[in-house]
Amino acid sequence: MIVTTTEAVPGFRTTECLGQVFGVVVRSRGLGGNVMAGLRSIVGGEIHEYTSLVEDTRRHAIDRLVQNATAMGADAVVMMRFDSGEIGQSMNEVVAYGTAVRLARA
Repeated sequence: MIVTTTEAVPGFRTTECLGQVFGVVVRSRGLGGNVMAGLRSIVGGEIHEYTSLVEDTRRHAIDRLVQNATAMGADAVVMMRFDSGEIGQSMNEVVAYGTAVRLARA
């Protein structure tokens, strides 16, 4: 599955637009991770616990996006973007979204 942030895929032409597709993931850091991140925030610098949480969640959101696009019969997802937010004070939401399309060689 091709996933791109661009509108077109070089070497291919879009033959069918299947519609919008999403991959949504909500994760919690957990009490132990929040305590460690809180202690690190006092000192300053990168908070590895949260960096890891966001990276893992983005990867999982893309995996889910690809799974949903595959179920729609897509060859690719174009114009892929991320959106993220916080739910409560301990959960992180990441949404990967884009347009599912079918492609043919140009």
